[in-house]
Amino acid sequence: MVNHYETVFVLTPVLSEPQMKEAVDKFENLLTQNGGTILNREEWGLRKLAYPIQAKTSGFYCVLQFDVETAFIAKLETEFTRDERVLRFLTTRLDKYAFEYAEKRRNHTKKEEA
Repeated sequence: MVNHYETVFVLTPVLSEPQMKEAVDKFENLLTQNGGTILNREEWGLRKLAYPIQAKTSGFYCVLQFDVETAFIAKLETEFTRDERVLRFLTTRLDKYAFEYAEKRRNHTKKEEA
């Protein structure tokens, strides 16, 4: 069964801009190669962490919203765990209300950019 998901992950701040983009592209490609559809990608950039993680006080935040088979989530989270560039990640399934809110937020952001 295909569900809507959102993953927020934090990459180590020692990466260069191209390395950060490559890491995000890796997870996007992993999703699309396994039948997923990327709905939205937001790069929030370098932000201060609430508490130090691996002696780091900041990290690159990225959000991916996507549709994928439920069974694939375990594989995706295994890849996040194995990738040394990822400090933390959180994947949540969006219910219909959260999905509608995310859609409204996406559309509002696009109008502001135009």
